[in-house]
Amino acid sequence: MIRPVPHVADMAAYALADLGDPDIISLAQNESAFPVSPQAILAGQKALDQMPLYPDPEWPEMRAAIADVHGLAPQNILCGAGSMELIGCLIRAYAGVGDRVLGTDYGYAYIASATAQVQADYVKAREIDLTVSVDDILSTVTPNTQIVFVCNPGNPTGTLIANSELIRLRENLSSDVLLVVDQAYAEFSDVVENPKAIFDLAARGDTVVMRTLSKAYGLAGARAGWGYFPAEIAHEVRKLLNPNNISIPSQAMAAAALRDQAHMQNVVQQTAAIRDRFAADCRELGLTVPQSHTNFALLRFENVKQAQEADAALRANKLLMRGMGGYGLADCLRATICNEDVMRRCVTVLREV
Repeated sequence: MIRPVPHVADMAAYALADLGDPDIISLAQNESAFPVSPQAILAGQKALDQMPLYPDPEWPEMRAAIADVHGLAPQNILCGAGSMELIGCLIRAYAGVGDRVLGTDYGYAYIASATAQVQADYVKAREIDLTVSVDDILSTVTPNTQIVFVCNPGNPTGTLIANSELIRLRENLSSDVLLVVDQAYAEFSDVVENPKAIFDLAARGDTVVMRTLSKAYGLAGARAGWGYFPAEIAHEVRKLLNPNNISIPSQAMAAAALRDQAHMQNVVQQTAAIRDRFAADCRELGLTVPQSHTNFALLRFENVKQAQEADAALRANKLLMRGMGGYGLADCLRATICNEDVMRRCVTVLREV
């Protein structure tokens, strides 16, 4: 028998959502409820005749669009097949056996999986009221901590901490600890917290900021993400990125979607309006729903049994939310925001539980 290396044999596979039957409506993967920018679709179609070619490994149009939209230096932008690729490369570059990677109670679960791949230890700092606590992160740091990950806004909680708290965290971490701010949902919170203050942290040389086009831009299927890096860290991570990692159509679609800010902002506004109405309806049913700054809402039930009954009732009505047992929140379901009709159907089902 051909055996894998021991630490891989001991790992569990990264858990994706259970999508159920083919005819079920999924509210489980935080995909966009709205179509992609028409300009992005057109750009992708125009790029199809280039399929015999390898993609440009420098992502020139995508990089330029990111830089223009956010006022960033293009040479400090790296693009990945979703932000997952960049997260994995960062951990492989800066953590190994005996090191610690520090996240929070309800941080992005893939970070734990990527940490296990390099045989480092993944440790979680406590969150308070489903919200990142800078003081708890700082008290959990040890001399072996190499990387601190903060997901802001949080997933699966949807909660947000202020830029001032992230800056306080950075100022109180040692300069040899890398801070990674995962902002996969930040387009939904940029109206609350100006993103420039966090991007500016990269100039210190010890902070990376991650974003994706999978959520607000609706390009989950294109697998296009990006990060803003200090030059020295970008140099090391680049060694580990797959060359030609984003397809030609995906790069074209990403660049066009980024340049269509009006479309993205309209999606964010519509999503937020539906989300807030849905959250208010769920609170009227007696559920606890933290204020969300994302394209989903976390529903907390009275107990685990009630959450399971709600999940079963939703499935019986061809509606699928994401169970949160893997995050230690077995009394919760996470609902991706879909169109208004779907969210009303969910409320109708939940009212009978």
